[in-house]
Amino acid sequence: MLQPEITLSTTDFDRLDALLSKTSEDIPGYSKLSQELERANLVAPEQLPDNVVSMNSTVRFRLANGKTTTLTLVYPKDLDQSGSKISVLAPVGSALLGLKAGDTIHWPLPDGEMSSITVEELLYQPEREGLYHR
Repeated sequence: MLQPEITLSTTDFDRLDALLSKTSEDIPGYSKLSQELERANLVAPEQLPDNVVSMNSTVRFRLANGKTTTLTLVYPKDLDQSGSKISVLAPVGSALLGLKAGDTIHWPLPDGEMSSITVEELLYQPEREGLYHR
């Protein structure tokens, strides 16, 4: 199944590439995130469309089972116990990265089941607020 195109800012790409270089390939999520970085279209942070999920964006998305969730996509070091954040190394986290509002991607969930993940709305994006190097 063809996956939607993804777009990343060069800042996010460089930081995620550095994260992977310091992470063991055995870590769950490593290979999927690595694959996503390889296929991403890169743009300057100032050129990132305002409807694209970037790092530290807050996004409302829907799974195939109809469950809608709102989470902020973060680096693993920024994960906390609030339940409002998702690591980019988590399966759904790496799936959301670079998608735009309205996109659907088919992706394996932590239990190994395939699901569709649809971006319903981008509630917050740092670049949209002029925060290009947060």
